[in-house]
Amino acid sequence: MAGAPIIIGMETPANPSTNPSANPPHGPPLVVAMSSRALFDFEAENRVFEAGDDHAYMRLQLARLDAPAQPGVALALARKLLAFNAGAAPGAAPRVEVVILSRNDPVSGLRVFRSCKHEGLAVVRGVFTRGAPPWRYLQPLGAQLFLSANDADVRAALTAGVPAARVLPQPPLVRAAHPQELRIAFDGDAVLFSDEAEQVYQREGLAAFQQHEQAQAATPLAPGPFKPLLQALLQLHRAGGASGMRVRTALVTARSAPAHERAIRTLMDWQIEVDEAMFLGGLPKGSFLRAFEPDFFFDDHPRHVAGAAGHAPAGHVPHGVNNP
Repeated sequence: MAGAPIIIGMETPANPSTNPSANPPHGPPLVVAMSSRALFDFEAENRVFEAGDDHAYMRLQLARLDAPAQPGVALALARKLLAFNAGAAPGAAPRVEVVILSRNDPVSGLRVFRSCKHEGLAVVRGVFTRGAPPWRYLQPLGAQLFLSANDADVRAALTAGVPAARVLPQPPLVRAAHPQELRIAFDGDAVLFSDEAEQVYQREGLAAFQQHEQAQAATPLAPGPFKPLLQALLQLHRAGGASGMRVRTALVTARSAPAHERAIRTLMDWQIEVDEAMFLGGLPKGSFLRAFEPDFFFDDHPRHVAGAAGHAPAGHVPHGVNNP
């Protein structure tokens, strides 16, 4: 769908991250961009959108303007992210921002903002492009993560150097556990790390992979697309704050001993900590994720993401040899 992109949003002070003197001790905020379909269940409306009649879609969204959209798979994540801002002094810059980055049209954007207000989400920034690729606004927004249901947009964001994942639109999993803790789980190869080792596995098999990783145990792996997000989460955790919110991270990987050592040594070389590490040796990840209860899990393998989705909100990272 064509049309010039339009940026709309509520009145808000200038982003403090653009004014170094206004930055609080914790530095610029962690900015997470989410599409409207990641935040809310717009699947019925999206079928009209994909039929190619954007005017019918706009009329439908306008007719439902006063009907708050149902929560989407990433709404609980957004709620926890914004909880890091609780207890801040009046006028203080936020520690976390959630922004909307959507192929929706601006009229439909009105319903998105109203749905955010209904859910009590302090979302004040949004970009709505009416079908045009929205990824080019990630850098101006300062986004450090992009969640979208659109595979092409996610791939473009990754190419531009922004950690991004395609969400599986589904009703959110209702959990009341860990209200003061943001829990994020990551796969290793092609997500936190490069896909160098995965290429060996795909080309030569498991035995060659294990031998290669044992021989290279002291050589750090190159960074994968989600290393910057793990760094940002660690900084968010270390900064503390009046909210009482904490961050807990987990590495959930199909690696097993002896290939585990290179993964741990790589994190040590980066001076990045994870709270839990699961070396599963090919066991299904779903039951382990159910036990860890992450607010989101990121994996490069579509099969692993599909298997995880029934146990935890999951995002597919279309990067590396498993995603040509």
